[in-house]
Amino acid sequence: MKIYTKTGDKGETALIGGRRVSKADLRIDAYGTVDELNSWIGLVRNQPINTGRRDLLKEIQDRLFTVGSELATDPEKAPKRVMPAITPGDIILLEEAMDTMDAELPELRAFVLPGGHEAVSFCHLARTVCRRAERLVIALNDSSPLDELVLQYINRLSDYLFVLSRKMAQELNAEEVVWKPRV
Repeated sequence: MKIYTKTGDKGETALIGGRRVSKADLRIDAYGTVDELNSWIGLVRNQPINTGRRDLLKEIQDRLFTVGSELATDPEKAPKRVMPAITPGDIILLEEAMDTMDAELPELRAFVLPGGHEAVSFCHLARTVCRRAERLVIALNDSSPLDELVLQYINRLSDYLFVLSRKMAQELNAEEVVWKPRV
């Protein structure tokens, strides 16, 4: 099977269910951004500091494929096959991981400037892409309601990535610079 089909040469793609839409459609932008996020998380997963977190990060990547499949499904047609779904347990897993890391971090009462180490910066980039994905998913939800757990998962994931970036900085002995506004 060839990777190219030529069916998208005129700027359209198919949703799960068969309906063709513009590649500029909000739905396509949303799942494309989730795909971009998945790639950033792959980069975070590959950082040596995250060896002990690789399984969780792989699971997050798997859940992002689940989110993408939800976003890529035509809301007007039921899929012909069983589709994966985000569960409350997926959200709890992120919350528990955050709680564990947060218990070992100093209290934070200010914004943190991204950086301090290349690996930490990759995590902050993943976090900001996650926030963009969240905005797109919310915009899509405003016009075409989605599974509420998808919205919660993306929101929780950006929180997880923030806590992870702080934990990575701590483990790497990287400087965590708090923002001090010039007033």
